[in-house]
Order: sequence, then structure tokens, then C-alpha cells
Amino acid sequence: MVRVETDDLLDTQGVAEILCLAHRNTVLQYQQRYEDMPKPVFDLGKGRVKLWLRPEIQRWADQHLARRRSR
Repeated sequence: MVRVETDDLLDTQGVAEILCLAHRNTVLQYQQRYEDMPKPVFDLGKGRVKLWLRPEIQRWADQHLARRRSR
């Protein structure tokens, strides 16, 4: 069993904040657009709670931003 610190869990709003998105609904669009975006570690299904790991989202956001700057 893997242990996760609860402080490391992000809901859709938390992911949107790290990605500097105006709306949490955009997180779903990002998931569809970027196949390398981390998947939720906890997903109760369509329209229900999804949780991501903060370190994974932060790392992806940093890499994604660096790629966008290099274009």
C-alpha cells in the first residue's frame, strides 16, 4: 500500500490554481489535450471527485511552462 500525505492531494480547483487556469473546468480540457498530464490518483468517475498529487502536477506545470517559453 502506498501512503500519501493528505496535504499533497489536490482537487480540480487546486490543479487549476497551479496551472494558472481561470476555471477548474479547464482541467478536464487539459487532460484531453495533453496526454502527458498526470492522471488523478483518485477518481470516483464522471462528474465526481478527482484528486491529483501536488508534486506531480507541480512538476508537470513547470515542464509545460518551460516548453511553452521555448517556442
